[in-house]
Amino acid sequence: MASGDVLGYFWSGVKPEEGGYPGFSRRTEIKDGIIGHYDVAVPMRDGKKIYVDIFRPEAPGQYPGLIAWSPYGKHGVTKYAYFPRCGVADADLSEGTIFEGPQPGYWCPNGYVVINVDSRGAWNSEGDLTFMTEQEGQDGYDLIEWAAEQEWCNGRLALVGVSYLAWSQWRIASTNPPHLAAINPWEGVSDFYRELGYHGGIPETFFTAGLKNFMSYTNTRVEDIAGLISEHPLFDAFWESKNADLSRITAPAFVVASWSDHGLHTRGTLEGFKQISSAQKWLLVHGRKKWQFFYEQADMQKQFLDKFLKGLKTEVDYWPPVRFEVRDRYYWGCFLSENEWPVARTEYKELYLDASDGTMNRAPVAARGQARYRVDDPADNPADNPTDTTQNAQFTAVFQEPVELTGHMKLKLWVKAEGSDDMDLFVALEKIDRAGNVVHFPFFNCWEDGPVALGWLRVSHREIDEAMSTRYQPFHPHNREVKLRAGEVVPVEIEIWPSSTIFHEGESLRVIVQGSDIYYHPNQWPTNAHQASVNRGEHVIYTGGEYDSHLLVPVVPTT
Repeated sequence: MASGDVLGYFWSGVKPEEGGYPGFSRRTEIKDGIIGHYDVAVPMRDGKKIYVDIFRPEAPGQYPGLIAWSPYGKHGVTKYAYFPRCGVADADLSEGTIFEGPQPGYWCPNGYVVINVDSRGAWNSEGDLTFMTEQEGQDGYDLIEWAAEQEWCNGRLALVGVSYLAWSQWRIASTNPPHLAAINPWEGVSDFYRELGYHGGIPETFFTAGLKNFMSYTNTRVEDIAGLISEHPLFDAFWESKNADLSRITAPAFVVASWSDHGLHTRGTLEGFKQISSAQKWLLVHGRKKWQFFYEQADMQKQFLDKFLKGLKTEVDYWPPVRFEVRDRYYWGCFLSENEWPVARTEYKELYLDASDGTMNRAPVAARGQARYRVDDPADNPADNPTDTTQNAQFTAVFQEPVELTGHMKLKLWVKAEGSDDMDLFVALEKIDRAGNVVHFPFFNCWEDGPVALGWLRVSHREIDEAMSTRYQPFHPHNREVKLRAGEVVPVEIEIWPSSTIFHEGESLRVIVQGSDIYYHPNQWPTNAHQASVNRGEHVIYTGGEYDSHLLVPVVPTT
């Protein structure tokens, strides 16, 4: 493993043939009215070649192109069968559909060309395999301009796809290729420190390590993302190099996020929508499984792409700027329309924590109290026994009338560590029905037992950039550690990732605070885990009097 510039470390990677790569085969095939061109070389500005597969209608003509940019393998070696709970069956997808990408069997009959890309260094493409770099943006620019000149293209291209195929959209679109007509980022991280590598300054140790199984196939060398995460615990030049300048993006955008991807895409997709400079942009937020929803909504994507890649009049002319699902329970909710995100008419209200009885109430708490829980055995996960309140603190608010909570929440706590000079705080918000049962939601794409929302904070990262923060969304710069002194009680503000949930009369909102992951699936990928903890001893949460610990909630008036 060698060190280099801001990219840092590389490793030799895995040979493509070990990952099921069928081998290089430049050929053209016609099947079911679709012409497939395989292993087409596209030259980059530095002379390196990347390889693409192109699927286009058999009928002669010039068509717009959809670009699926990925390191996963354009030959489709990674399939949804690896994720049996994801809601997508490989047998239901057309030939040439890559992981998290569009179906040629749908798009080509509708007058589009699909271009599946092996990014630089991936599989048989030349160069080093790196991720979310300036180089990747330049390569995407070059590919778009190359495609615009092909005889089958009408000169209009769009970037499409889910997850990594959305990450790459932020980076490529920020270079503003002249022939990029639109983007459709479908659930994609945009701040790789806060949303992928470190949650609230706490290192993510499981999902990021698992990515190596999908992004390692090359004839050259691979950027060691997992190694680099551990080498860069603070936000620095490395992390800054991974984040696209979203303000530079001007292409028309249809941005799709979900409430169900806390710990991965939810925050970044919504931040992407807020920060891009596109004059024409729309946001759709759902509470379902992302891959399933992506393929189910192809007709909606087509409305958007027909407008900007074909110049047709479509329903997009009548779309509200923002549409989101207010969840009631698993796969049960209603979609509402708004003019902006966050919703401007939101009323932010404090629910004050009372450690004496484990409640949250609108009125400030007069009497001081404290809640404490053990964190002395990191291997003893409270998720195995959620009713054991010696290992967490819980606070509940019962709603006396229907309440819609849509947007950002913030948890302010006064805390002390006994036995350590730092604290890792994990927060989950749950909906409790009138019978006292937890209401579950889709979570992390494959799971069906998810929370309302999650938040995290390493207390040594508690500093806030006031200029970047709002009342409801604290912004932590994560550029230094401030350790705790023995016996010190400090205030912390924890960003709770955005959500939307309806609570009916008699239903409750519960906040859980503990020292380890609350919602995760041990040894099952994909899931988040944070196993490099600084926790020891006990955590103490102070409430009442001068300790104004509270949850700030976003109430959207329903009338």
